[in-house]
Amino acid sequence: MIKNKLDAVIRDIPNFPKPGILFKDITPIFRDPTLCADIVDAFVERLKDVEIDVIVGIESRGFLFGLMLANRLKKPFVPIRKAGKLPYKTVQQEYQLEYGSAIIEMHTDAILPGQRVLIHDDLLATGGTVTAAGKLIQQLGGVISGYCFIVNLDFLHGREKLHQFSTNLVSLIDY
Repeated sequence: MIKNKLDAVIRDIPNFPKPGILFKDITPIFRDPTLCADIVDAFVERLKDVEIDVIVGIESRGFLFGLMLANRLKKPFVPIRKAGKLPYKTVQQEYQLEYGSAIIEMHTDAILPGQRVLIHDDLLATGGTVTAAGKLIQQLGGVISGYCFIVNLDFLHGREKLHQFSTNLVSLIDY
């Protein structure tokens, strides 16, 4: 079962990036190509009934499995990046993190009006980053068809913030 495999490799890093935060480190997953393939398989299975035209991945860990999933589903992939990292015209959205604030952006031609967009990131915490991504997609006329995460920190209640965009949410392990 994918949940058990993930639980065995995800590391807890206390007090990172600041005191009081327990960081869930997914980097040990990348040492196991079979587990990486299993993760993509699990996403594909859980998303089989979700209509998707485009997959966006949020910087930076959202790029890793987001691109793999997009390739498997034969869908375009769009990166959402931190401000100042994209070379073309962008739309931006500021948001609050559990430990500060930030701005994300995407290219103005990345999403076409009416496209159904799946948002992928490695981890759902408070939902601030993903909510900002949803607002960017809506600015360009896209429709959020769902979300997928490797990890959901359920105790932070980020899921509730996302319901304004879509209730389709896949997470492979919840803490």
